[in-house]
Amino acid sequence: MALSGIVRAARGRWARPLSCAVPPVGTGDRGHRGHTGVRVYTGHTGDRGHTGHTGDRGHTGVPGAPGHTGVPGARGHTGVRGVRGHTGATGDRGGPGHTGVRAVPGVPGAPGVRGHTGAPVDTDVPGAPGHTDVPGVPSAPGVPGHTGAPGVPGHTDVPGVPSAPGAPGDTIFALSSAPGRCGVAVIRASGPGSQGALRSLAGPPGLPPPRLLALRSIRDPRTAETLDRGLVVWFPGPHSFTGEDCAELHVHGGPAVISGVLGALGRLPGLRPAEPGEFSLRAFRRGKLDLTAAEGLRDLIGAETEAQRRQALRQLRGELGALYGTWSRALTQALAHIEALIDFSEDDGLGEAVLPRALGAVRALEREIRAHLRDGRRGERLRAGVRAVIAGPPNAGKSSLLNLLCRRPAAIVSPVAGTTRDVLEVPLDIGGFPLLLSDTAGLRDPRDPLEREGVTRARDRLCQADLVLAVLDVTSVSPTPGSLGAALAALQPPPDTPCVLVLNKADLLGGQGVSPSATCAQGHPVTLLSCKTGQGLEALLELLGQQLAQLCGNPLLGSPSLTQTRHSRHLEACATALSRFGDIIGDTGDISGDLAVAAEQLRVARRELGRITGSVGADDILDVIFRDFCVGK
Repeated sequence: MALSGIVRAARGRWARPLSCAVPPVGTGDRGHRGHTGVRVYTGHTGDRGHTGHTGDRGHTGVPGAPGHTGVPGARGHTGVRGVRGHTGATGDRGGPGHTGVRAVPGVPGAPGVRGHTGAPVDTDVPGAPGHTDVPGVPSAPGVPGHTGAPGVPGHTDVPGVPSAPGAPGDTIFALSSAPGRCGVAVIRASGPGSQGALRSLAGPPGLPPPRLLALRSIRDPRTAETLDRGLVVWFPGPHSFTGEDCAELHVHGGPAVISGVLGALGRLPGLRPAEPGEFSLRAFRRGKLDLTAAEGLRDLIGAETEAQRRQALRQLRGELGALYGTWSRALTQALAHIEALIDFSEDDGLGEAVLPRALGAVRALEREIRAHLRDGRRGERLRAGVRAVIAGPPNAGKSSLLNLLCRRPAAIVSPVAGTTRDVLEVPLDIGGFPLLLSDTAGLRDPRDPLEREGVTRARDRLCQADLVLAVLDVTSVSPTPGSLGAALAALQPPPDTPCVLVLNKADLLGGQGVSPSATCAQGHPVTLLSCKTGQGLEALLELLGQQLAQLCGNPLLGSPSLTQTRHSRHLEACATALSRFGDIIGDTGDISGDLAVAAEQLRVARRELGRITGSVGADDILDVIFRDFCVGK
């Protein structure tokens, strides 16, 4: 349109409203570009191609959106944590935005997180008009890691928490109860897909309230066939065993029901069977357990006696990990003092104030750790069982004693001397303590190669014993301390190994009993027994209970005991490093000398403690620890 035409149109339209005080717009009035209806003005209502100012990287707006002009220089999704995206115009609900909680590799995002909600123009749908995004960030759906401006972390969830094994965000399931027929079987699922799995198998009417059991019909999502009717429970993360979203199905424990439910779960997309111990491994990786607590959980599942249960429960509650954590903090403080002394050694009087304090703390910690190591293997014995060996000459009643204690014919008994040739081991519970009782061949000069092998095995097992039950025929030995001591010495038990002398065949004494309190063999207790009649069994069991209590200790008293060989190994290395620190400081006597080397010894000691709890360098031992778990744990 020619300029004169525009002027005439303007004059004709605005002549009456502007007739009094404001003169009509004259020809050439190009400075006012924002009046409604002037076609040369862009960006107002009705603008079909509103693109914002040149260089505007922000969202250009939905065609026809009033007032959305775009902020110059906006860089798309900035990814600022907690910001709910581009607010845009009032009432602008926007699209769901980037829901990709999977933006952090390996960390499953929490279901339902809407990510950057954004303005209505921020839909991230490919091909949306005017959606430019930040250069270099692909907007195709499903691309993980769309976090906005470079350097902004976006969705990070829990910082520093490593992901569970397998594909990022995968969901695992397994039978958590014992296999076989049972009244109730528990099937567990953990991961971001557990909510959908629960909805698929036990819905409608939808998810039950968190941590509340609900009675539901459990159906196969593929065929809609009812598999069972049972209880379901929903554990939204992080308030679950693994720290992830978890679901449990409590169904009847028949093999067909369990197989049907597991098969239905396996056909759901994104779900896979769990590896042994993977649920506990995920709990460890998300900070729900440290390694000592995980080991306590494994021991609690495998506990067979009351004492084992009590010790494992203390460890599962974190008492052992708390003890090692206290030592680690003391080491950290001493190391901080030494580092300060290195950095500010020129300050007058700093060495005299800091060095003695750090040295005293390290010495005290070394003494405490070495005292912890000198527990006589009580925790390890209690966890694995006390190894007791029945030893004695042929035909003294060793196999009969084994059968009497385990209350079943576990060993062959014959009046022919030398019947037992191999080692027979039976686990027992004596007074709440675990006992691994071994029957061995009679100790004498072998008369044939087969008996020679049996005697060799008996000697080998005797050298490994924590407790020796020396069985003698009471009719063939004088019940005097000297004679009993000589008979015991002939068996050659390991030095410093506790022994209980059992005088068997007491029924053959004909009423001429021997008082056990009046006899003693080299300081070892003696008891009378008749394996044939059971006479003296109660006294023997009481004596064994006392011996086991001394070997294992009371698991409820004192500090937690060492339960794993690897704990002892790391603690020995820690104590050695602390000893070297003391030697360096004590030998130099000069705070400016070997402080850097001394500080490194403290770092080594702290690292060894961290490997026990899993806070430092635990990846190389995770498989060793968790592979002994059952699949559903």
